[in-house]
Amino acid sequence: MKRLTLIAVLAVVLAANRTSSTDLRAGAPDEPLSLWYRQPAAQWVEALPIGNGRLAAMVFGGVARERLQLNEDTLWAGGPYDPANPAALEALPVVRQMIFDRKFREAHALVADQMMGKPVRQMPFQPLGDLLLTFPDAGAVERYRRDLNLDTAIARVTYASAGVTYTREIFSSPIDQVIAIRLSADRPRHVTVSVGMTTPQHAHVAIEGADTIVMRGANAEAQGIKGALTFQARARVIAERGSTIVHGADVAVRDADAVTVLLAAATSYRSYKDVSGDPEATTKRQVAAASRKSFTTLRVTIDLGASGTSGPTDERIRMFATRHDPQLAALYFQFGRYLLISSSRPGSQPATLQGDWNDQMKPPWESKYTININTEMNYWPAESANLSELVEPLTSLVMDLTESGARTAKVQYGARGWVAHHNTDLWRASAPVDGPASGMWPMGGAWLCQTLWEHYQYTQDKDYLARVYPALKGASEFFLDTLVEEPTHKWLVTSPSLSPENRHPFGNTTLVAGPAMDTEILRDLFANTIRAGEILDKDPELRDRLTVTHARLAPDHVGKAGQLQEWLDDWDLQAPDLHHRHVSHLYALYPSDQITVRGTPALAAAARKSLEMRGDEATGWGLGWRLNLWARLLDAEHAYTILARLLSPDRTYPNMFGAHPPFQIDGNFGGTAGIVEMLLQSHGGEIALLPAVPKAWPTGAVTGLRARGGFEVDLAWNDGRLTSAAVRALTTNSRTRVRYDTVSRDVTIAKGHTYRW
Repeated sequence: MKRLTLIAVLAVVLAANRTSSTDLRAGAPDEPLSLWYRQPAAQWVEALPIGNGRLAAMVFGGVARERLQLNEDTLWAGGPYDPANPAALEALPVVRQMIFDRKFREAHALVADQMMGKPVRQMPFQPLGDLLLTFPDAGAVERYRRDLNLDTAIARVTYASAGVTYTREIFSSPIDQVIAIRLSADRPRHVTVSVGMTTPQHAHVAIEGADTIVMRGANAEAQGIKGALTFQARARVIAERGSTIVHGADVAVRDADAVTVLLAAATSYRSYKDVSGDPEATTKRQVAAASRKSFTTLRVTIDLGASGTSGPTDERIRMFATRHDPQLAALYFQFGRYLLISSSRPGSQPATLQGDWNDQMKPPWESKYTININTEMNYWPAESANLSELVEPLTSLVMDLTESGARTAKVQYGARGWVAHHNTDLWRASAPVDGPASGMWPMGGAWLCQTLWEHYQYTQDKDYLARVYPALKGASEFFLDTLVEEPTHKWLVTSPSLSPENRHPFGNTTLVAGPAMDTEILRDLFANTIRAGEILDKDPELRDRLTVTHARLAPDHVGKAGQLQEWLDDWDLQAPDLHHRHVSHLYALYPSDQITVRGTPALAAAARKSLEMRGDEATGWGLGWRLNLWARLLDAEHAYTILARLLSPDRTYPNMFGAHPPFQIDGNFGGTAGIVEMLLQSHGGEIALLPAVPKAWPTGAVTGLRARGGFEVDLAWNDGRLTSAAVRALTTNSRTRVRYDTVSRDVTIAKGHTYRW
C-alpha cells in the first residue's frame, strides 16, 4: 500500500491556548491535529484507538496500570456456515400474494416461520484480550497528558513524577503487522514495568523463553455454530539495560533505560470457507522481523497537514454548542479519515459497525456488517476524502458474497445471480436474519454494488471495473428473476421487502412490496450495470433486458403533505414513528444523485419536506446521513446545525467515537463525508465548488479532495467567497463542468494538468 500523505485539511486559523510552564497541568501537544486529554481514560469510550487495518487496540493511559484492549479483525465467533433456508422458496409466492392482498400481519408471521435464515442471528466480532502494563513504582504525577497524533498515528502518554518525565509511545505498524510500545524516561535506569496478557476467550497464557508472553486459544461458539478458529497473540519484551525476570505468566523489567514491547496476533482464518491458517508461524515470523528493527524505523509517517488547536478534546466537545470552534470540525474530519485508515486496508477485513475496536464478547448488533446503511456509510468518505485504496477490503467482501449469496438466491428464491440481505459477517452469511421487521430486505448486495461503482467513478480504473463487473451483473440478474408485477399499475417491484426498519401503518410490520428505496437502488444498479457493460463491451442482451426492466420500475411519488413518499401508497403521515432514524427513501438524494436541486427541483422540494418531517433528532449515524442530505439540498446553515448536533456530547464520546448510542463508527464516517459535501460536490458530470459552506466557516482552505471523473481539487475561500480553486485530472484527459455559485464553465483538462478558477 502506498504511503498515505496529506489528503485533505480544512484549515481555519485559531489562536492556540497554551499552558504556561509554571502550570502543573499539561499543555497542548505540538502537533495540532491531535486528540489530547489531561487524565487517563476511565471508560472504553474515552480510550484512544490505534490500528493498522487488521490489528487494533484501545489505549487507556493509566499511570499505575496501562491497558491496551486488543482486537484482531478475523477473530469472530463461529466458523464457516450456510444459513440459507430451503423452506423459503415454497413460502415465497404465498407471502407475495398476502402482501398484495394487504394481509401484512399474516405475511409477517409466515416470513418469520419459513423464510428467515438458520440460525436467525449472525456471528459476532469479538475481542482478543488485553495487554496489561503494570508500573509498581508509580507515584503522584503532574503535567499528565495523553494524546493521539493523527499525523504519526502514535498514541502517547507523558507525565512527571518525582522529578522524572516518563513517556509511552504506542502504534500499530501496517508494514510489520505488530503493535509496538516504547516506554522511556528522561533519566537512565528509571523504567520498571511488568507485562502480562488476559482474555475473555478460551485461551492459555504462558511464557516462552525469557522475554516472550504467548496466548494460545480457540474462538467461541455462537448461535449453535461451533468455533472453528485457533488464534495466538505473542508479546516480546525487550529491555535496554536493567534486569528481566519471569513472574508466572508475566515478564517483569526493572531499572531499564527503556523498554520496547512488540505484540503480534493472528488467527487461522484464511477466507470465509478456509480456516487452515497457522497463527503460531505467523506471529513468530512477525515478532522476529520486528525485533530486528528499532522503534523509530518501525513507524510509518503519515503527513495529514497542520492547523490550529485549543484545549483538551473532551472539553471542546462539551463546549462546541456554545463556543465558536471551527477547528474542532476540522479535527473531527481528520479523525474520521484516521479511523478508516486504521480499520480498513488492503488485505484486512472491512470496517465493522465498530471499525476494528470492540471489547465485548456479545457486542451491540454483533459489531458485524449491517448493509442496509451502516457499512455503506463507513465508506462514504473513502473516495471523496482521497482514501480510495481503503475500499479494497469491502470489494473483497462483496466478491465473496457473490459466491455465498448465489446459494441464498438459488435456495431461497430459485433465482440466478446473488443476493445479500441487511447483514453479513466474517463468514459472508447472506440469508435474512434478525426477524422479518429488519431482515426481510433483499437489497443489501445491490447497495454494496453502488460502492463498487463509485470506486470506478472516482478512479476511472477499467481493470477494477472488469474485476467487479460479475458482482454488478449477478446482482442485476437476481432482480430480473425476482421482481414481480404490482397489480394496479403493472410496475415491477420487489416483494417481500421493507423500507429499512420503519413500520408502516398496517399490521404492526415493515413488510411491503416496492418501497421507494428499493426502486431507487435498482435504478442505480441497472444503470451502472448497463454502463459497465458498454465500457467493457460485454453482455449486450443483458443490457437490453435491463433497459426494458428499468423503464418498468415504479416512479417516485410526492405525497399529500408534499413529501417524497416512502412507500408506493401515501402512508407517510400515518406511520407510527414520524421521526424514524432511517431516511431510506431519500437514498435518491444522497448517496445517489437521482434527485438534485437543479435537475429535479420538484422532487428535491419533496425530499426537503420529508427531511423536515423526520426532524433533526437522530442516532449518530442518522445525523451523519442527514448532514449529507442537507448539504445536497445546498442548505449550508441547516447542514451546519446537524454537524453541531453530531458533535454534541450525547452523539460524540470524549474520544471522538460516534455515539448511536452506544458506539457505532458509521456516525464518524458519515460526518466526515458530510463535511466534504459541504465543501465539494461532484455528480451529474459537474464539480460544484463550496456548495454549502456555512457562515461559521468564513475563511478556510482544503487540499486534495477527490471528485468523480478522476479529479483532485484544492479550494480556498475568504469572507465566505471562493478565492482560488485548482482541479487536476489524475487519470485521463477529461471533460467536466465546474460550477461556483451561479457560474459554470465547461473545461477539458489533460491528464496530469490543472485547471485553475
